[in-house]
Amino acid sequence: MISNNNKNFLFLFLFLLSACSSIPNNTSNSCKIFDEKYLWYKHSKKVEQKWGTPIHIQLAIIKMESDFDWLAKPPRQRLFKIIPFKRPSSSFGYSQAVKGTWEQYKNETGNKFATRARYKDSVDFIGWYTNKTKTILKIPLQDAFKQYIAYHEGWGNYKYFKKNKKVIGLAKKVEKQSKIYKKQFIKCSNSLSKNKYIIF
Repeated sequence: MISNNNKNFLFLFLFLLSACSSIPNNTSNSCKIFDEKYLWYKHSKKVEQKWGTPIHIQLAIIKMESDFDWLAKPPRQRLFKIIPFKRPSSSFGYSQAVKGTWEQYKNETGNKFATRARYKDSVDFIGWYTNKTKTILKIPLQDAFKQYIAYHEGWGNYKYFKKNKKVIGLAKKVEKQSKIYKKQFIKCSNSLSKNKYIIF
């Protein structure tokens, strides 16, 4: 039989887990996202201060990559269009980072306990990656279109993007969404910046 103390601890644990990982009700509105997930705002703000990556671009990349699903994975390929087969890549979590690049991020930042299923680590990864893109490819952090192409294709394949109509289309969507997020965020940034006592 579970004691009352254990029951309370279990309830609190499940509540906090749900608060951390559940998908926001409205992923198309930056103010709604942060109103529901205030701690996410604090994490994104910290990334902006640390790496320079604007909050609206962080959100737009996650929106495109996983739509804020912490357990997102690429759909499985199918043999003969019927039999489920392997996934096309090791992409996972909010940022859809692949294993190899995620390990590089952990090694370079010292964030060895980072997990792709945690928002805090995912936005820090995006900040790290976009900042390296700025250094390697000389792409401004404010350029959502080109930053996303580098994010999707990788630094080495970026130079070939003009031949890839699909990725250009995706990057245009990210750019458009980032502008929407930015416009929305202007309306609520002051209230979010005020001190707010929260548990999660």
